[in-house]
Amino acid sequence: MSDNLIGEHSRVTLHFSLKLEDGTLVDSTMEKDPATFTVGDGSLLPGFERALFGLKSGDETEIEVAPEAGFGQRNPSNVQRVRRDHFSPELTLTPGLVVSFDNGSGELPGVVRAFDDDEVTVDFNHPLAGQTILFAVKIIAVASVN
Repeated sequence: MSDNLIGEHSRVTLHFSLKLEDGTLVDSTMEKDPATFTVGDGSLLPGFERALFGLKSGDETEIEVAPEAGFGQRNPSNVQRVRRDHFSPELTLTPGLVVSFDNGSGELPGVVRAFDDDEVTVDFNHPLAGQTILFAVKIIAVASVN
């Protein structure tokens, strides 16, 4: 173990849990193998990474991450109406169904919110957009990466 503090050039091994304000568990490594990432590698959102800066091996804390530092605010323009004939007739549409669209540079998931015979309302916001996240962490190890 090291007394290195988490910063810009750190490789971090930790256990974490993500919960919503109402206590709903979104994700956790607490009962599994810990996660390892290098600051800036894209594994964690920058707001989550910054919240870890200054922590060291053995530290445990719970951090409240506002939507702006987490998954962003919900954007009403990310809710689109798509013609029903853009979907396979064999596809059984249900509210909450996640569908994938090719946006020209890859796959873009969207959630079906409503539909009728002519149109389907699809929400392209991240499912956690607009949510304050409670990010609990237990730092296992911190190493400098040069």
